[in-house]
Amino acid sequence: MASTHRRRPLAVALSALALSLPIAAPPAAAAPAEHTGHPGVVGERPVAWTPHVLDGRVTSIAKVGGTVYVGGSFQRVASPDRTTTYRRSNLFAFEHGTGRVLDFSPDPDATVASVVPAGEAGDGVYVGGAFTRMGARPVRGAALVGPDGRVDRGFDARITGGSVYRLARHGDDLYAGGSFSSAGGGGERGLARLDARTGDADGGFSIAIGRERRGTLRVQDLALSPDGGRLVIAGTFMEVEGERRPQIAVVDTGASPARLSPWSTEAYAAECDYSRMHTYMRQIDFAPDGSYFAVVTAGGPQIKPGLCKTVARWESTDRPGARPTWTNHTGGDSLYAVEATGAAVYAGGHQRWMDNRHGEHDAGPGAVEREGIAAVDPATGRALAWNPGRSRGHGVEAFLATEDGLYVGSDTTRLGERDRARLGMFPLG
Repeated sequence: MASTHRRRPLAVALSALALSLPIAAPPAAAAPAEHTGHPGVVGERPVAWTPHVLDGRVTSIAKVGGTVYVGGSFQRVASPDRTTTYRRSNLFAFEHGTGRVLDFSPDPDATVASVVPAGEAGDGVYVGGAFTRMGARPVRGAALVGPDGRVDRGFDARITGGSVYRLARHGDDLYAGGSFSSAGGGGERGLARLDARTGDADGGFSIAIGRERRGTLRVQDLALSPDGGRLVIAGTFMEVEGERRPQIAVVDTGASPARLSPWSTEAYAAECDYSRMHTYMRQIDFAPDGSYFAVVTAGGPQIKPGLCKTVARWESTDRPGARPTWTNHTGGDSLYAVEATGAAVYAGGHQRWMDNRHGEHDAGPGAVEREGIAAVDPATGRALAWNPGRSRGHGVEAFLATEDGLYVGSDTTRLGERDRARLGMFPLG
């Protein structure tokens, strides 16, 4: 077994933590579906009723009413008992609670990277990705798809010069981040706010990213606070609106017009990856009450100083020179997905350990084994006892917390000691 660090007495440690944390914002009145909170940690044994994705990988999951929509890069799915196989290119839907695969087949011709609810039950979903067609219909990068699988012709995002990596919606506003040169007939490179009904760019939203660290400018991921007032963006940029913002920035979307927040950090400025990786930022997620957000990162093969291959908590403040409240290191393995539920911060990738600040592709002092998936205490940043395990593969790329559990999307077939191909759900107890 790995040795452990000498620790301060618990009361002292908790007192220090309490002094370091800002007073939490009051809970939001009603968090949107994509910010579902949980009273506790989910179970370690996945349900048996989810369908199987038989090839490729799952990159995004959304739930609208009783329907679950799954996006990624795949061609075939199967019923929960594997007796029936369906052709479904890169996007499909099934019934929550039974796993019944629905007659929903928009057939995008390339990867779907992001799926978000378009509203309540019966409203369908927005999808973003690298596609240029939906079936026979030309549509690039973003589309509104109804529950019948038909593309809504009234929505036209007019993505040019690239693709969409992430979407987020609040009311009539749809935020898009990616590598595109424009969206909705306007917007800045890589970032736009669109009219959720028409796809037209909001002319009053203009936030310019600049000075790429490597490769081309793009927004790799974005996350919107539950009240819609803060947008966190991460990507290949080193500046936003001419101000230094190494790979991450916060936009005050509650202001009119939206403006860059004073929040900044140098924590992600370190060159701890390698030259072929344009950015090591991966996913961001807000807590259900909006008081903090969590960030996960990938990284290069070597262990270097910096926040590569970590999950970190950041308070929702406007403070320049911010530092993470806590950071949990894997010791050499990338993380790709994060979901904050209030009870836990779930981190997924192809990690072997957590609590591994001193590991170098091995278990350093204090490390705990966590095969491909973990839950971290939101207050302390230490790994919780939850440890279902999964086949590591490339890694988990999608989480979705629902009112009764946690969906997980990946590229492998073993989840919590069960055969759940690329898609599974851990229920609340």
